[in-house]
Amino acid sequence: QVQLVESGGGLVQAGGSLRLSCAASGRTISSYYMGWFRRAPGKEREFVAAVRWSGGTPYYTDSVKGRFTISRDGAKNTVFLQMNSLKPEDTAVYYCGARRVDSPSYDYWGQGTQVTVSS
Repeated sequence: QVQLVESGGGLVQAGGSLRLSCAASGRTISSYYMGWFRRAPGKEREFVAAVRWSGGTPYYTDSVKGRFTISRDGAKNTVFLQMNSLKPEDTAVYYCGARRVDSPSYDYWGQGTQVTVSS
């Protein structure tokens, strides 16, 4: 089992920044991908960004490229999502997820953290 706890959400004006954190505990996650997803009101959950815990090129959905950065801190077992130049359309509940590298789907999820961007 892997437990994920997100934090760092909040209310910010358009153009502002937030950094989300996802603390992982439980089973070692060295063989996992860590990802961020979001669900806006009335919409389905969508992929935002992901990175392999052991290293490699992160990847992003097109709408956040150049504005969001995913990173990890091995010592703290934490994944971050730095969000800059936020737009009202970034408003959503953001979820951290983890999947084994050989799994087709994300196996573990956090509880989510609300991000609200005002215009």
